Amino acid sequence: MGGSVKEVKSKAELDNITKSGEAVIIHFWASWCDASKQMDQVFSHLSTDFPNTHFLAVEAEEQPEISEAFSVSSVPYFVFVKDGKTVDTLEGADPSSLANKVARVSGSANPGEPAAPASLGMAAGPAVLETVKELAKESGSSPQANQARPGLSDALKNRLQRLIDSHPIMLFMKGNPEAPRCGFSRKVIDILRDETVKFGTFDILSDNEVREGLKLLSNWPTFPQLYCKGELLGGSDIAIAMHESGELREVFRDHGIDAIDSVEAKVCGSENGKGGITKSTGLSTTLTSRLESLVNSNPVMLFMKGKPTEPKCGFSGKVVAILQEEKVTFESFDILTDEEVRQGLKVYSNWSSYPQLYIKGELIGGSDIVLEMQKSGELKRILVEKGIVQKETLEDRLKSLITSSPVMLFMKGTPEAPRCGFSSKVVNALKENGVNFGSFDILSDEEVRQGLKVFSNWPTFPQLYYKGELIGGCDIILELRDNGELKSTLSE
Repeated sequence: MGGSVKEVKSKAELDNITKSGEAVIIHFWASWCDASKQMDQVFSHLSTDFPNTHFLAVEAEEQPEISEAFSVSSVPYFVFVKDGKTVDTLEGADPSSLANKVARVSGSANPGEPAAPASLGMAAGPAVLETVKELAKESGSSPQANQARPGLSDALKNRLQRLIDSHPIMLFMKGNPEAPRCGFSRKVIDILRDETVKFGTFDILSDNEVREGLKLLSNWPTFPQLYCKGELLGGSDIAIAMHESGELREVFRDHGIDAIDSVEAKVCGSENGKGGITKSTGLSTTLTSRLESLVNSNPVMLFMKGKPTEPKCGFSGKVVAILQEEKVTFESFDILTDEEVRQGLKVYSNWSSYPQLYIKGELIGGSDIVLEMQKSGELKRILVEKGIVQKETLEDRLKSLITSSPVMLFMKGTPEAPRCGFSSKVVNALKENGVNFGSFDILSDEEVRQGLKVFSNWPTFPQLYYKGELIGGCDIILELRDNGELKSTLSE
């Protein structure tokens, strides 16, 4: 082994390694995923610190047989194997959790001592420690960064204001003008190009501090955000309405911003921004017309590999599952059945991978973006705004959350990083009894936190539910555990 990462090219090759019985860590990644690239650095350094463990990399979309075998539906995704069996998994870019889980499987860390990005203890040797510190710094993933902050520091306010004022027209978006990472950002880019104005951009996916800080500073919870001479105009819907009415051009003119010759129109890059003139797609009129017709053939349209009943890749399956969870009626197109559509849509949408989800003709994005939007509630908001689904009442939302898992724990923090001692005790009790459970961090959603107190008539947290029924809080759970009744209570 000797501390290196091996790229796996077939299921047979992987099976030969895992059947040895030795510890094996598998990193499922994708070339288009920035988080995969960041975690690859951590993964590589961990392979140096744990030379007696097999570290394997699998390109998820290129190895569908392996991905499906491990139910991979998003990247980065890690699978931990020992004695030929999967003993743990990890979804997402979480350096400290990865280091701890690697250490547990490799037998080199105390499971009772959780690692933090700034201090990984036994879970990481010197090589990975500095890398994780840097990634935590870049992504804002340190415990301090994740704590609820009542306001913005003066330093962050000043930084945000400098960014906002860095160009007369400034767009905070997902991705960059040449490669937008969501359909709403893409639409505003198209509008600004139609207006033939110079503008700067900032990719909020590249800097979590800016992303979260700007929401507070502007009191605007979503992106993109368009600013003119330091003033917030709004998001994509407002930009579209202003553009169509001619008001946007008037606002630019009133602020002394004139349209320029289209040949000169270009984006003045801001930190991570890039841009340029809209270029011809090079697609035939016939194909373009066909793609437009397909994209607009249903209010919610999913271009995927396979069919909803038989997805041919985990990423497509994940988006199907999300749409079903959101109770959305949608149509799909199997891009594996039509190579012309498969290749043409990549050019038409300027989006190089599948699945691709469209709502009312607008590209939303791929599996990672759809998953992120679902977790943040942004997907639900868009579906409601576009008239696809009815607005959910708080009571309906709470009922849905409570029944989202047979055993459901509402806690402070997450099972990997509890944010209070009572939540930590309940998590440990459930794990000790081998109980599988879902969880919700009530610190992440004040509406759920306050609403659940009224709904359950239980004023404190954690709260544990089984099949939709409240079991109780920390004291009751610990009493059930001490009496040997916890597992039976949660399996009746």
